[in-house]
Amino acid sequence: MIIARRGSGAFFNGKRIGVSSINTLNWASLCTGFPYDLRTNARNNIGNFIEFMHRGQAIKRDSSAALSLAYLACRRFDGFWELKLNPWDVAAGCLIIREVGGIITDFQGESFNMYEDDIVASNGLIHEEMLEVLREDRRR
Repeated sequence: MIIARRGSGAFFNGKRIGVSSINTLNWASLCTGFPYDLRTNARNNIGNFIEFMHRGQAIKRDSSAALSLAYLACRRFDGFWELKLNPWDVAAGCLIIREVGGIITDFQGESFNMYEDDIVASNGLIHEEMLEVLREDRRR
């Protein structure tokens, strides 16, 4: 069980957790998901997925943004990005990430707002590299 409280850190089964120390996207394990309308909407994360496949060490796809964020906080992943999410998908995970020293922004690198629908979360060390990949995809 993961427990987090604002200003008090985050814990997994009673032990304090924290983000990884991977400092380059080339060695990073990443995680993402895909929107429900993947087949019918051009804004579907496929381009981003392909770009991160070429730049990262590995990419996993979980079934839950909340679980992916929790895994990032437990050093199981180094970075996470996704689009078309709802507040209930990310609220708890964002608190956990902030409590363990991770960074969360939108795709432009601006302060994350859970009422917007895209998110980039990382250990902080690879965040700028992740944002650059997302910027490159938008320029294409």
